[in-house]
Amino acid sequence: MIPVEDLITLIHAYNPKSDEKLIRAAYEYGRAMHEGQFRHSGEPYFSHPVAVAAILASQRLDDATIITALLHDTIEDTRASYSSIEEQFGRHIADLVDGVTKLTNLQLASSETKQAENFRKLFMAMSKDMRVILVKLADRLHNMRTIKAMRAEKQLQKARETMDIFAPLAGRMGMQWMREELEDLAFRVINPEARASIMRRFITLQKESGDVIERITGDMRHELDTAGIEAEVFGRAKKPYSIWRKMREKEIGFSRLSDIYGFRVITTNEPDCYGVLGAIHQRWRAVPGRFKDYISQPKSNGYRSIHTTVSGRDGKRVEVQIRTRQMHDVAESGVAAHWSYRDGVRSENPFAVDPAKWISSLTEQFDAEEDHEDFLEAVKLEMYADKVFCFTPKGDVVKLPRGATPIDFAYAIHTRIGNACVGAKIDGMRVPLWTRIKNGQSVDVITADGQMPQATWLDIASTGKAKSAIRRALRAQDRDRFIKLGRELARAAFEHVGKKATDKALETAARRLRLGDVDTLLARLGSAELSARAVLNTVYPELVQRDGDEIGRDLAVIGLSAGQQFERARCCQPLPGERIIGITYRGKGVVVHTIDCEALVAFEEQPDRWLDLHWQEGTHPAIYDVAIDVTIGNDAGVLGHVCTLIGELKANISNLTIFDRKPDFYRMLVDVEMRDAEHLHSLISALEAESDVAAVERHRDVTQAGGLGLERQEPSVGLQTEK
Repeated sequence: MIPVEDLITLIHAYNPKSDEKLIRAAYEYGRAMHEGQFRHSGEPYFSHPVAVAAILASQRLDDATIITALLHDTIEDTRASYSSIEEQFGRHIADLVDGVTKLTNLQLASSETKQAENFRKLFMAMSKDMRVILVKLADRLHNMRTIKAMRAEKQLQKARETMDIFAPLAGRMGMQWMREELEDLAFRVINPEARASIMRRFITLQKESGDVIERITGDMRHELDTAGIEAEVFGRAKKPYSIWRKMREKEIGFSRLSDIYGFRVITTNEPDCYGVLGAIHQRWRAVPGRFKDYISQPKSNGYRSIHTTVSGRDGKRVEVQIRTRQMHDVAESGVAAHWSYRDGVRSENPFAVDPAKWISSLTEQFDAEEDHEDFLEAVKLEMYADKVFCFTPKGDVVKLPRGATPIDFAYAIHTRIGNACVGAKIDGMRVPLWTRIKNGQSVDVITADGQMPQATWLDIASTGKAKSAIRRALRAQDRDRFIKLGRELARAAFEHVGKKATDKALETAARRLRLGDVDTLLARLGSAELSARAVLNTVYPELVQRDGDEIGRDLAVIGLSAGQQFERARCCQPLPGERIIGITYRGKGVVVHTIDCEALVAFEEQPDRWLDLHWQEGTHPAIYDVAIDVTIGNDAGVLGHVCTLIGELKANISNLTIFDRKPDFYRMLVDVEMRDAEHLHSLISALEAESDVAAVERHRDVTQAGGLGLERQEPSVGLQTEK
C-alpha cells in the first residue's frame, strides 16, 4: 500500500500548494473506515482507494478529486455516512463521494431497459461534476490491473463491461492512454490466447529485425536536426488489442499487418508541427488516405494533433502523431485537463475543453429519446464513433461521426432542412443520399417543399440526432397508417387467446398504459413501439401467462389481407422476432424480407408493392430454415461433435454442404430449422464458444433474391461436397 508520505510527495510534484493537512485527514479517515477489510488478493482493502488516488495524481488533478478517490468506497462499504463526510471534509467533497457511490451501484451491463435508465443516470452524474466519472474510471483501471484475484466468471463479467462501456467512455473523454490500457487489460481476460499469440509474434519480429523503434526514432531525430526543428521523438509498439482489432477489421494475419509501430513528435509551437510534417514527408513516402489534421479541425474533446502514416524501413508502415506540449497534455488527459495543476496553480491550457460545454454536446440528442432502444443507440453512436469534418457551402465546419451521410449532415444543420432533403452534392457533384462523407468534403443539401422523410432513411442515417428526427417525422406522417396496422395487430393478438379487441378493451389498455387515448395506443402498436403482447397483458394477464401454444405457419405473419399467402425470401431468410417487410407479387402472394435485406433496394421505386408486416408474438415451432456458414477444424470427430451440439439446442439440420476443404479445416453451409431469431443467436453463440469451430456466421446471399425469392431449393441429400 502506498504510504501517505509518498502520495503527498506525488501530489506536491505538480501542486506544491495542495492542502496537505486535508489529504492526510482523508487518508487516515479512509484507513480507519476500511480497517479489517481485505481485497480478494489478501491485501488491506484501503490499498485500493490509495492506488486510485495515485492514478488521479499522475493526471495532476486537484485536491478535491484526490480526496474523493481516498473516500470513494466509504459510504458504500463502511459505517461512514454522507453527513459524517460532509462534517469533516465539506459538502463539496461529500457530494463527489456520494456521486461515485451512486455510479458504483449502477449495473451498466444489465437488461436493455435497465441499462438505458442507468446510462441516463451516468450522464446526469457527469453533467453535475465530471470529476465523478474521472474517479470511477481510475477505480475501474485499478480493479482491472488487479483482476486476477477475482473468480473467473467475475473477471469475464468485469472485462466485458470494461470493453463495452468504460474503455469507450475514457476514449470519448480524450483519455486515450487509459482507453488503450483498459482495452488491453480486458482483452487479456476475454481472449488470452489471442493476446499471447500476438505477444509471441512481437518477440519473434524483434529477434528477426532488431530494435525497429530505436532505429526509426534515430532517423527521425536526424531529419529534424537537419531541418533545425527542436522536438522530442518517442516510439512504441501498439497495444496487443489494437493490433488484434486491426487484424479483425482488415481480415489479415499478423505478418501482413504493417503499421504496428507508432511514433509521437512533441514540438515547442504549432508552426513547428507543420515543419515536422514536411521533414518527415520529404524523407519517407506518405501513405495515401492516412493523413488527418486535428490541429486545424480539433475533436470535440479538445484533442489536437497531426496524424500521418509513412512507409519506413523495409516498406514497413509507421504512424506518426505530431503535436505541441500543450496539445500533448490534453491528448493524455482529455477533458480531465480542465482540472490539471502545474506548479500549484490551475493549468492554463488553451486547448483544454470546458467540461460543461463538452457534456452538453454529448447529451444534446439524448433527451429527445424516450424509447430505451433508441436512447442506447444514440449513446453508442456518440461513444464509439470517430469524427469526420466537412464544410457547408459557406465554409462553416460541421463535425459528424465517421460513416455519416448527407442525411446526417442535413439534420446537423437543422431538422427542417433534414426533413425536406431530396438530394445532395459533395464537392459540387450530385451523389446518392447513402454516400459516406469523407474528411474535408463540402456538402450542399438540396431541399424541396412538400418532401417528407422516408423510412429507408433510418438505415442510411448514422447519427442519433438524425435517427431521432426521422422517427418523430415518420410517426407524425404515418400516424393514420400505424393506427390501421395497430388495430389489425390488436385484433390478431386478442383473437389468438379467444377474445375480441373491442373499443372498451382497448380503452382499458390505453388507460392502464397511460397513453391517453386508443388512437395513441394503436399508433404505438403499429409503429412497433409497443408490442401486442404488452397490450394484451394489461387486459388479460392470466391468458398471456398460460398461453404456451405454438403459433402455426398460417397465423405466423400479421398484416396480410384475407387469403393472402406468404413465403420467406431465400436471400435473407427472415425469422420470427426480426423486423420484416412484405413485397407483393400479383397473383402469387407476398415475399417476406428482413428490414435490412439488400435485395429490397430493387423495389425502392415501387412503394405500392411494400407491406408493413409483423411476426405474431408468442412461441413459434422450429420450422424456419436458416443457413449458417461454419468453419471447423479438419480433425476426427469434429463434424459429429458440431452436429450433436446443434441437435442439443433443439435445432434440426435439414441440409449440409461442404464447399471448401483444406488440409487443416473445412468450411460448410448448414441449413438448420429455427424457432426465431433468439434461437438462432443462442445456436451461433454456442458454436462460437467451441474450440473446434474457427468461425460461424449467418449466411445471406443476395444472388438468391431473383424471382419470388422463395425458400432455397437445395438437393435433398444429407451431405455433399463440392470441389
